[in-house]
Amino acid sequence: MEREFIPINIAVLTVSDTRTMENDTSGGYIVQRMTEAGHRIAAHVIIKDSEVGIRAQLAQWIADPRVDVVIATGGTGVTPRDVTPEALAPLVTKHIPGFGELFRQLSFADIGAATIQSRADAALCGQTYVFLLPGSTGGVKLGIDKILVSQLDHRTKPCNFVMLLPRIKNEQKGT
Repeated sequence: MEREFIPINIAVLTVSDTRTMENDTSGGYIVQRMTEAGHRIAAHVIIKDSEVGIRAQLAQWIADPRVDVVIATGGTGVTPRDVTPEALAPLVTKHIPGFGELFRQLSFADIGAATIQSRADAALCGQTYVFLLPGSTGGVKLGIDKILVSQLDHRTKPCNFVMLLPRIKNEQKGT
């Protein structure tokens, strides 16, 4: 029996000192593809490269029961301004290391060994999934199209992130 599609609520965070809503191609792509896939965009925000600011925005969405997934783009490199993984770290309940591992494996086909500079990551934070993608539009397209579109689709077999959400939400409540 075929599973039915279940739309989820996704918040999109672009981390950048220079992007605006008009030229945010990476965040815009996430919004476009997730909307095309049938999901709802709960919010789309651009925030400067500030560990405190990024953490505050992530914490707000993680605490909001109306947000199921946060997808962030930017701040995942190795320069001193790249602090998105550090901002997320104190909020993590469970790391999802396979996401970053798969992202870098797929990225290797496109950019070779330079993929080791990516700190793409994912975690469960309370009842909310958080995915960290690079700021480059190419990196975002890879992460969205080759990983997240299918893993955020309840119909994907043998398993996907959406099918686990009810259990995560119930177990977090202690039921």
